[in-house]
Amino acid sequence: MVQRGNNGQSIFVDDADRTFLIALLAEQASKFHVAVHAFVLLGDRFQLLMTPATEVDVPAMMQAVGRSYVRYFNDRHGRSGTLWDGRYRSTLVEADGYLLECMVFLDLSPVWEGLAAEPASYLWSSHRHYLGLQSHKFLTAPALLWVLGNTPFAREAAYAELVGKGLPEAKRERLSASAVRGWALGSAAFVEKLQGLTSRRVAPGKAGRPRKATSV
Repeated sequence: MVQRGNNGQSIFVDDADRTFLIALLAEQASKFHVAVHAFVLLGDRFQLLMTPATEVDVPAMMQAVGRSYVRYFNDRHGRSGTLWDGRYRSTLVEADGYLLECMVFLDLSPVWEGLAAEPASYLWSSHRHYLGLQSHKFLTAPALLWVLGNTPFAREAAYAELVGKGLPEAKRERLSASAVRGWALGSAAFVEKLQGLTSRRVAPGKAGRPRKATSV
């Protein structure tokens, strides 16, 4: 899930704003029974990786977060009007094979954008939590993370190694496009099952010209 600032504007002025948003996310995630696995706060947006209890939990949570943060931000900085670039954008992710990659993507975003030299030096993401360097009690470690090692130290080391390997450019672009455009991330069977539940396209169309219709 990604929520962007209106017209690319920054949604944070200082660390007090970032601290407030993290506390707000923790409060509303608990209220609406949403498990937050990972997050990152960037200049003009924030991104989350979550598992809701029901299909209505994330929309309710994000509406509460959006309204509360705008009210706080406008009051604190003497402004008015909208802060967000419309509604948040999101997609569905098949855990096996994609969830940990999404976490790595969030962790590396500050480095790609020149906000930090390395993920572990950036204070405003969940990366340090999973290295044991910082604690965010509202985060829920996904099941796939537990299989990386039998002890906290082993899991932290394995996850650090995973992030250190980075992501190929093609995969990075796919993850970014999926969040913005709503393309589902998963196996062909996963995507096909989702497509059967909605009339909205959940995956990009195949490249090439469409076949001409024939009559018999």
